[in-house]
Amino acid sequence: MSTYTVLSEAASLEEKLQALQAIERELPAVFIVMNVEEDYVEYMSENGRQQLDVSMEDLRAMGHSYYDTYFNPHDVADYLPKVTAMLTASAEKDMAITFFQQVRLARHLDWSWHLGTTRVFMRNALGVPTHVITCAIPIDPLHHVTSKVNRLLEENNFLRRNQHIFAALTKREKEILRLMALGFSASEIAEKVHISEKTAVTHRRNIKSKIGAQSGYDLTSFAQAFDLI
Repeated sequence: MSTYTVLSEAASLEEKLQALQAIERELPAVFIVMNVEEDYVEYMSENGRQQLDVSMEDLRAMGHSYYDTYFNPHDVADYLPKVTAMLTASAEKDMAITFFQQVRLARHLDWSWHLGTTRVFMRNALGVPTHVITCAIPIDPLHHVTSKVNRLLEENNFLRRNQHIFAALTKREKEILRLMALGFSASEIAEKVHISEKTAVTHRRNIKSKIGAQSGYDLTSFAQAFDLI
């Protein structure tokens, strides 16, 4: 790539950032421009920097640790494949992806839910994405749908945390877990799956231990999460 082309792209990026800065205070969202070639924050709107209590220089210096510092890593499994697909799509496709993301704002211990939308912001002369832009909007904790969204997202987090446990259960253990969650006793389970009551009791004990269930509610919640009932 020629020096002229590189300088032209840099000028074009600077022009787009200046245009963004000119209107960012009028828009009810945070804008983040990521350099995907070198994996750092190229620019974040002033309202975003204020919420994180961080300077632009510090953001750029963070590099990839920016994600670990401010975002819940459990969310990555949801949106990373979407980002990858967008970046590898052909230059003709004008894709945008939307996702929920938990952000830790300055002086806050709890996560704050945001709705993000990301698309390619800049491409090089070969059509390869060099920068993406994300628009992040906080979800009002008092909105009537927020509690429903939180329940869905918490269930999703539960699935991620416990997927390896569920996968480690045998087919017979999953069958017995379903019956346990439905309230069947050891003798009833034994009759239904054609095993001895002693074996059923052993299975029940092992299943409770494996999934960390302390009560019938824990059993039911686990079984429901993995669509056993």
